[in-house]
Parts: sequence; C-alpha cells; structure tokens
Amino acid sequence: MVKSVITLERDVSVQDAARMMNENGIGCLVAVDNGEIIGILTERDLLKRVLETCRNPKETKVSEIMTRNVIVGDPDMQLVEATRLMFENKVKKLPIVEGDRLVGLITLTDIARATHVDKKTMNLVEALSNMHMVGQSRWQNHI
Repeated sequence: MVKSVITLERDVSVQDAARMMNENGIGCLVAVDNGEIIGILTERDLLKRVLETCRNPKETKVSEIMTRNVIVGDPDMQLVEATRLMFENKVKKLPIVEGDRLVGLITLTDIARATHVDKKTMNLVEALSNMHMVGQSRWQNHI
C-alpha cells in the first residue's frame, strides 16, 4: 500500500490535475474535502469525460468529472480481500481509509507486485487486469 497518497481539492482544473498525475507518474488522484474522500480522478475519467467529449481541461473542474461513491478498503484487510473487493467492483485503485481518514492506496500494480503470495490472489489479479476483455460470466469464475 502506498501511504503518501497525492490528493487534490474538488475545484482544481482538470488540466492542473493531469499535470499533477504526470509530474508524479501516477494514474489517479484522490479528491478530498476537509480530509474526507469525495471522489477519485483516474486516467479513465480523463479519457471518457474530457477527451472523448471534447471538454476544455482548463475550464473543467475535477468535481465535474471525478468518480464519486468511491469504493474503499480497510487497512486491516488481507491482500486477497482487497483484490476481491477491487475485482467485484471493477476498480483498479482502492483508497484505504481508517474511520473517515485516508491512510493509503492500493493499485492493481501494487497487487501484481505482491502476487507471489498465493496462486488464488495471482488468478484474481490476472482476471481483474483483463476484465475489460472478457464477459462477466467468464471473470466471475475467478472469484
């Protein structure tokens, strides 16, 4: 789990958010308000809600395109539990919260690095990374 998560406020422009992602070599930013998660901005959000729709990134605010109702994990959950949660909800980034406080972030890349743990976790990671290419009935067999 990455413990130093880069966050941003809801009123940041999409252009500034993209710059932050590029400068830090990351694929998402967590949007917070008074320390509480209010959304997550991913590369997919930028593609679907800005580029595909030809929105102006200088004028569009993060709050207009971020994913709301963020799926979060618990710092005490096992790796296989986090992987299953991500798999079931079709997310590749999982903010970790303790109470209402953001304490970390687990990504599919983090899980892939740790898949030597057991074969079941490895299978879940593989299925999660390819879920966009297979039908739901096929990937549910991995759960």
